[in-house]
Amino acid sequence: MVAISNMRRVLAIVLAGGASERLSVLADERAKPAVPFGGKYRIIDFTLSNCANSGIYNVAVLTQFNPRSLARHVGVGRPWDMDREMGGVVLLQPFLSRSQRTWYKGTADAVYQNLYYIVDQRVDEILVLSADHIYSMRYDQMLASHRNRHADVTVAVYEVPQEDTSRFGIITIDHNERIVNFEEKPKTTKSRLASMGIYIFNKKVLVDALEEMASKQEGHDFGHDILPNLISKYEVFGFRFRGYWRDVGTVEAYWQANMDLIVDLPELNLYNPENEVRTITQGYPPVKLGPHARVNRALICNGAIVNGTVIESIISPRVFIEEEAIVKNSIIFEDTTIGRGAVIEKSIIDKQVWVSRGCHLGAGDELTANTEEPEHLDSGITLVGKGARIPADIIIGKNCKIEPWADAADFTTKVITSGETIKGKGRRKYQV
Repeated sequence: MVAISNMRRVLAIVLAGGASERLSVLADERAKPAVPFGGKYRIIDFTLSNCANSGIYNVAVLTQFNPRSLARHVGVGRPWDMDREMGGVVLLQPFLSRSQRTWYKGTADAVYQNLYYIVDQRVDEILVLSADHIYSMRYDQMLASHRNRHADVTVAVYEVPQEDTSRFGIITIDHNERIVNFEEKPKTTKSRLASMGIYIFNKKVLVDALEEMASKQEGHDFGHDILPNLISKYEVFGFRFRGYWRDVGTVEAYWQANMDLIVDLPELNLYNPENEVRTITQGYPPVKLGPHARVNRALICNGAIVNGTVIESIISPRVFIEEEAIVKNSIIFEDTTIGRGAVIEKSIIDKQVWVSRGCHLGAGDELTANTEEPEHLDSGITLVGKGARIPADIIIGKNCKIEPWADAADFTTKVITSGETIKGKGRRKYQV
């Protein structure tokens, strides 16, 4: 492990600007790293907590898409001990200047457009991180490996199932752990080592690579463009990570990663004080269970009131579940009410939603994919967008999508069959 004092020569760049069409309505009004996770957290909390637990407090967060809730959440970085005069956390947005900067075109371009900030930092290494993965990792151990090998670049790698290799950048390493090949989302490959989107660059190597990319005016991504070009020029090594790591870029992956938290012995241990996952702490009252409440294998956050039944689900702060309601295999975001006698099955319900009495979400066995997003909503999960109001006694099938701010007037029938979408005709025109 690297001494904490040696972490002062490291700058962490957190890529947090991406939109995520694959998360559908969950990312309509927020950046993907700001999507709630595990009841009380946001996805970005895991990356920022990893930095804090590794003694890295000089952090730049690069934002772009719908940044308001993300910026409000990160703030000055107090939950991660990053509210410091020297170092600390800084939010960097795309900007226009005489050099005609534009929106970020990719991961490498995002860092390049902030090269002025990197050059000004008195650091030796740049740690490039993605803000949209769920994992607990000590970056200081990776940095120790990088320095011991006298590497120019180190890439964190994770072994994935063979059937998933086409979703990732796949890396081949030799017996010395040196990277000899990099393929972006190959159709076939013998290697199962996926890039985690975590890179350590010696500062000069990164600056030179980004300037070369800019001079060619082509190639804007680390995985697809930068790394394959560096393998033959520099000492580029892999660092194997063997803990829990999930890319929650799809609705199904996001739902499953949440469900992974409620098994008896979860791989991702939220209760380990040595690798604490930090977030904004709200002064909500304790959970209240009513006289007829029944809870089985669930995470229930402070401020929630449960008078019904919760089974294998995650309940966020200030959720109110009324009598005779049943929530099963579902994720309920903050400030949502589940009405009396309602049944929620395998659904994800966003913030400030009102599900009226007698509704049934995720009903039936029909698994027709969503007609608007067949490639994103086809695994039986029903989504309800932020602020929606679902009138009484509505039956909604699987793979359905209720858009943010939909209200009673948008429901023209009592039965919404599998794969249908309810438009939010009165949806807000501004981000909240």
